Amino acid sequence: MLKSRVKYNQAQFITSAPDISKLPPDTGIEVAFAGRSNAGKSSALNTLTDQKLARTSKTPGRTQLINTFSLGEDQRLIDLPGYGFAKVPLEMKKKWQKALGEYLQRRKCLKGIVVLMDIRHPLKDLDMDLINWATSSNIPVLALLTKADKLKQGKRKAEVLQVRRALSEIDGDITVHAFSSLKGIGLNELAWKLDDWYLGPFVKEAQEETSE
Repeated sequence: MLKSRVKYNQAQFITSAPDISKLPPDTGIEVAFAGRSNAGKSSALNTLTDQKLARTSKTPGRTQLINTFSLGEDQRLIDLPGYGFAKVPLEMKKKWQKALGEYLQRRKCLKGIVVLMDIRHPLKDLDMDLINWATSSNIPVLALLTKADKLKQGKRKAEVLQVRRALSEIDGDITVHAFSSLKGIGLNELAWKLDDWYLGPFVKEAQEETSE
């Protein structure tokens, strides 16, 4: 059972926007999920929220709008358009890549970005472009290596370490975890990182002082 400070299972759909002008007011805190069209982004969101929040499909690239979900208290999850791979008309691809770029560059309430990558094929050029952009803009990144159940435990750990080493060369706040929507691998780590972005780092309550 997921143990988190934010009730992700209470997430509710707000809107699908073609560009940032149609999004809710730029206030509060937003955390965005981004990744290649076949990275398992929708599955990760559905696993986190324990509901069919985002539409999944065997055809990559279904997310062509900026999908917004409310967590209450002016907190939102953002499902950004997938990049790369998708077999769609070029003009449509250009349109939603523009929407993606505008959101990342101009949305002031963006607190962190979850960059989802297939653990078997991480750190492609577009992934690195996104991570480099985020860190240069002082936005924290959680690199989530999806489909971790496809690898045996030893290989999985080796891939995570390799990605951590590669990203350690970038000057920025970057965390790396393996994740599997199917097996629940890394689900708590994902939720806890988002908790920190929404609510600040968890601090255990100080023990009551003994009487003087």
